[in-house]
Amino acid sequence: MKLCAVSVDLDEVPCYHAIHGLPMPADDSAHAVYTRAVPRLGELFSAEGIPATFFVIGRDLGDGIARAAVQGLARAGHELGNHSQNHRYDLTRLGPDAMRAEVRDASDALASVVGQRPVGFRAPGYTITDALFDVLAAEGFAYDSSVFPCPAYYGAKTSAIGLIAARGRASRSIVDSPAVLLAPADPYLPSRPYWRRAPLGASIVELPIGVTRGARLPFIGTTLSLLGPALSRLLARQMVGRPLVNLELHGLDLLDVADGLRTLGAHQGDLRLPVSRKAAALRAVIEVLRDAGYSFVTLRDAAAAFAHQTRD
Repeated sequence: MKLCAVSVDLDEVPCYHAIHGLPMPADDSAHAVYTRAVPRLGELFSAEGIPATFFVIGRDLGDGIARAAVQGLARAGHELGNHSQNHRYDLTRLGPDAMRAEVRDASDALASVVGQRPVGFRAPGYTITDALFDVLAAEGFAYDSSVFPCPAYYGAKTSAIGLIAARGRASRSIVDSPAVLLAPADPYLPSRPYWRRAPLGASIVELPIGVTRGARLPFIGTTLSLLGPALSRLLARQMVGRPLVNLELHGLDLLDVADGLRTLGAHQGDLRLPVSRKAAALRAVIEVLRDAGYSFVTLRDAAAAFAHQTRD
């Protein structure tokens, strides 16, 4: 089985201000992901014939532009996933009832907009715990796609939080347990603790965020943006051989400072790269994987395929 699933976390611009400890934007740039990035992503996926998965923050659906964009994505055949109600980076530090409300409220919001409850979840900041898995199981989710077993990412995130603190600002981002680095890099049934495989009986399939074979380098949109098309091709070739290539993007991956984001761009280096370069890197990666025989599917369809395989 050779499947590739492309997913997009629709974290709006204020989420990045929270990461960097910046004041919240008060102008139209606060909605740039839905007004600018989503149309660009939709055009790219349509041109490439790719059904994608978009993880939606429930609170954003209170805005008419976001609701219309999400309805358009559903009509185009894309999957809509749950990215929590308020994108709290400390979601896993909440009590069980508050954690459940964050998950359930986002599902309710999506169901009210597209008429269907999501079956997939991605945690803010990729941070998940056994307690959050229990919530997902109780809420009837088919899969989670939050585990990111990537040493380079873990080190960079930890360092970034420290640097922000050293500059007198407080990041709202948190780090996962380092034990996540021991998790499988291919689809698996999570046990307790969640970074171990369950022999049988788990109700949820885990679809880890993409890392390369060998060194487990991050295969995500930010990395591709920074590398550019030629080096992204090389990175994509290191993914060939994985049964599932789980390429995770953010809306920010098709935005740049020309979209009114100069303030954030001073702190978020990938925003200083032009959208054209980022889109070219994505197209280059898609070409490599397609030439290697990968079929592009939603995460929902990938989960169904691997649930059957892992339980046989």
